Amino acid sequence: MSTEVGAYDAKSNRLRRSGAGGMKPGPRNAITDVEGLLVGNASDAGLKSGVSVVLCERPFAAGVHVMGGAPGSRETELLAPDRHVQEVDAIFLSGGSAFGLDAGSGIADGLREAGRGFQVGTVRVPIVPGAILFDLLNGGDKAWRVNPYSALGRRALAAASEDFAIGTAGAGTGATTLDLKGGLGTASAVISGGYAVGALAAVNAVGSAVQQGQPNFWAAPFEMDGEFGGLGAASSVDPHAEPRLWPALQEPGANTTIAVVATDAQLSQAQATRIAVAAHDGLARSLVPSHTLFDGDIVFAIATGARRLKESSADVLRIGHASAACLSRAVARGVYSAEKAANDATPTWKVRFGGG
Repeated sequence: MSTEVGAYDAKSNRLRRSGAGGMKPGPRNAITDVEGLLVGNASDAGLKSGVSVVLCERPFAAGVHVMGGAPGSRETELLAPDRHVQEVDAIFLSGGSAFGLDAGSGIADGLREAGRGFQVGTVRVPIVPGAILFDLLNGGDKAWRVNPYSALGRRALAAASEDFAIGTAGAGTGATTLDLKGGLGTASAVISGGYAVGALAAVNAVGSAVQQGQPNFWAAPFEMDGEFGGLGAASSVDPHAEPRLWPALQEPGANTTIAVVATDAQLSQAQATRIAVAAHDGLARSLVPSHTLFDGDIVFAIATGARRLKESSADVLRIGHASAACLSRAVARGVYSAEKAANDATPTWKVRFGGG
C-alpha cells in the first residue's frame, strides 16, 4: 500500500500522486523492527492457550488505553502519566482469562533473577503490566490443578528474540473471532523522520476480521506487499448491514483483542498514552464490530527513546497514525496466519478460503 499524497483529478476520477514517499514496512515486518525490542512466545497445544511478552534490554516508557467493556489487566493503573513509576520492564499478552494474569508473575520472577526491576532500597521490583483474553471455551484442556500461566510466562521470557512466530502462537494460540480462528499478528512501518513503528496483536474478537463472510479483510486498505493475501477490498459490502453476533460455539464475554504498539521515538508517558488512544483506530478499521461490551480491548504503547522528536506535536501525530495502520495490519496477519489444530472451534482463514 502506498501512502503518497496528491491532488484529485476530476476528469480522470483519479488521485494524482505527488511523488512523496509513504510508509514502508520494516525488514521483518514485525514489532521487533523497533530496535532493541524482543518478543517471546510460549504455547501449550493441549491447553490451546499461550503467552507473549515484549521487552527491551532496558526499561521503556509506556502508556495504555482501554476501550473494551470486559477488560482484564495487570498494573495498567501504574501507566497513568501522573504515577511515580515512569518506565516498565516488560508487557505481556496472555490467554486464560483471569487465570492468565499469573503470566505476569512468572515474567516478573524471571526478570528479578536477571537483576531487572524498579529499585527500592536493596530490592528490585520488575514492573510488568499486561492484559488477558478469554480462550477458556475453545476446545483445549482447561482441567489443570496448578495454574499453568506463570510457567508459560517464564517460558515466553526465556524465548525472547527478534524473530518470533505469528498466527497460532503465543497469546494467539487459542484465539477466535466471530467466524474464523484468531491468532497473533504483527506489522511494522518506517515513517518520515526515520521513526520505526510496530504492532503486536492477539486477535480474539466478538467481531469479524473479514468483510461480511468474504475472504477479504477489513484492513485491506492498509495492506503492504500482500502480507495477508493481497486480495484488496471486497467488491460488494453492505455498509448498512447490522453486525452478526456470536455463533453457537462462542459465548458473549468470551472475547478480547489485546495489543502492543511501539516506536523508537523518545516519548513521555503522557505522549505514549496518546499513541495508545490513537492506535485503537486500528482495531476499529480491522474488526467489525470492535470495542463492544463483550470485548476487553486494550492497547499498550511503548517508546524505547532511541530517537529524539524533531517536531514534537507533528511527530506524535504521525506516530499515532502509523500505530493505528500497523495495528490494523497486525490484526489481519494474525487471522490470516492461523493454523489448523485439533478440536478447533472455528475454521482458519486458510481452511475456509485458501484450501489449507
